[in-house]
Amino acid sequence: MNGMIDSNTKNNEQGLLPYPIIIAANKGDPEAMKVVILHYGSYMTSLSMRKLRDGHGNTYWGIDEDTRDRLRSKLMQTVLAFKI
Repeated sequence: MNGMIDSNTKNNEQGLLPYPIIIAANKGDPEAMKVVILHYGSYMTSLSMRKLRDGHGNTYWGIDEDTRDRLRSKLMQTVLAFKI
């Protein structure tokens, strides 16, 4: 499985996950699930950006870790529950 993950994800021109990766992740393969999470990682990070405040009351843009963890969990649940 490891060789298939590396070669298929790097050579995909359309930016889509290869079908064998989706099938393997749906069956619970941890390596395939890792590829799925990495594929959507930057999108989940951008959705997690929030205005935060530091200890001095200054406002800045940062990643809401709770939101990112929830998005990651929901993605994993959806991949495992997907009917193929």
